[in-house]
Amino acid sequence: MKAPPLYLADNLWHTPVKHGFFGRCGGVSTGLYASLNAGRGSSDDPAHIEENRARIARSMGVADDHLIGVYQVHSTKVVTVEAPWPDTPPKADALVSATPGLALGILTADCAPVLFADHKARIIGAAHAGWRGALDGVLEATIEAMVGLGANRQNIQAAIGPCIAQTSYEVGPEFLDNFIHHDSAYQRFFARGAGDRWHFNLEEFCAHRLSAAGLGGVNKKSLDTCTRQEHFFSYRRATKRGESDYGRNISVIMMQSG
Repeated sequence: MKAPPLYLADNLWHTPVKHGFFGRCGGVSTGLYASLNAGRGSSDDPAHIEENRARIARSMGVADDHLIGVYQVHSTKVVTVEAPWPDTPPKADALVSATPGLALGILTADCAPVLFADHKARIIGAAHAGWRGALDGVLEATIEAMVGLGANRQNIQAAIGPCIAQTSYEVGPEFLDNFIHHDSAYQRFFARGAGDRWHFNLEEFCAHRLSAAGLGGVNKKSLDTCTRQEHFFSYRRATKRGESDYGRNISVIMMQSG
């Protein structure tokens, strides 16, 4: 069986690019992980995770081992992928490739998945952008790695997938301080909450950083992973409910052969 993506970005509909933002539907996992949990780092049944990933790979039209990810650590490290990993995936938070037939996958559960493509140069990228990675420059690092492979940043299209919405992302004053320390203008990505609480707009912050990088286009969908329980896994929702674990959504992009 295949697991269809939940969402496709309008600006990535360029042959030979193929992509998909997958949610929690179409898999075999049960309970907290129902049903398309793609996260090997969760405590889900490993056999269920591998079947879910196989369904995603089939949806992308690749062999199971050609669905390639990294050990995500909220960094700005980008790796270039030329073939499936021979053993343990490297620690990084973004992947780029100029090799057709490799499906680059990013896991999220509220953080922003960002997919990139220069269809003219046939170069793709995928990044995991939590608040720390986005602030430290993981998106810009991904773009630079693509340019290093021969992409033209003015031809790169980026799509921000489903992530936690501002209304769901309550933070404390120390969180705001991290951003103000970098640039006082970043306060515009925060809305006041109750007391000393603030609400951070991760999607708009990522969109700002991508646009400032001079890309050809930036797409966003504004789907809240935290409140859409039937569609997405969410770390914050699981934490609020006192649940012991949570599943992971996956976002995938590849360059087809030919």
